[in-house]
Amino acid sequence: MQTEKVIEHIVNWLKEYAINAKCKGFVIGISGGIDSAVTSTLCAKTGLDLLCLEMPIHQGKNQVTRANRHIEWLMSNFNAVQRQKVELTPVFDSLVAAFPKVENEEDRFLSLANTRARLRMTSLYYFAALKGYLVAGTGNKVEDFGVGFYTKYGDGGVDLSPIADLMKSEVYAIANALGVNQEIINAAPTDGLWGDSRTDEDQIGASYPELEWAMQMDNEGKTTEDFSDRKKIVFNIYKKLNSTNQHKMIPIPVCEIPKVLK
Repeated sequence: MQTEKVIEHIVNWLKEYAINAKCKGFVIGISGGIDSAVTSTLCAKTGLDLLCLEMPIHQGKNQVTRANRHIEWLMSNFNAVQRQKVELTPVFDSLVAAFPKVENEEDRFLSLANTRARLRMTSLYYFAALKGYLVAGTGNKVEDFGVGFYTKYGDGGVDLSPIADLMKSEVYAIANALGVNQEIINAAPTDGLWGDSRTDEDQIGASYPELEWAMQMDNEGKTTEDFSDRKKIVFNIYKKLNSTNQHKMIPIPVCEIPKVLK
């Protein structure tokens, strides 16, 4: 990958899109992870306004610290960057309290994790509408189009996706070229939706390099029978998630009414 040229291409694309949309800049949620760090830096390089939102919901201290340091780094290197903290923990807790109780609390863990992401999406669009900004997405290619590892109408609810054609490994290459803080580059990827230390790999059962390999193999038409041992396990994980999460990757189904019925 021609990293510097890719950076220039994305920055120009972002700026042109915003200008054509008659928007003043971008708003993005900063999580302390690699994807939001890279996306926010690319947005900042356009020279347009960038609002960085911190939206903790029972967030781990290390994630909050990384997010804070990244925003400080952005503000010290780019003139049009601002920050806003929105404490969503009490909002989340109030919403959870309003929901009916269930017999087994573990049954709703995933639902509540996705609820966190949707609260953040609501906050992003509040500020986007208020200031005339675009909501910049942080999903990469293997997440968005490989395994669907994101929340529908949560972190998947965005106006544009600057890094969605980049594999995770390519995102890391761009992060290094941009000078993103090393602590973010070194941190294990996590969606931060669970209030504990579980990583993306803990949830998925495979690392991003493994998933990139599986995505490539699938694109080449390989099947489970082509592999054994760990490769077979990883390929099956990829295929299962890709199939299960197709509803996130395809347009919303529309019931088309036959003309004879209209």
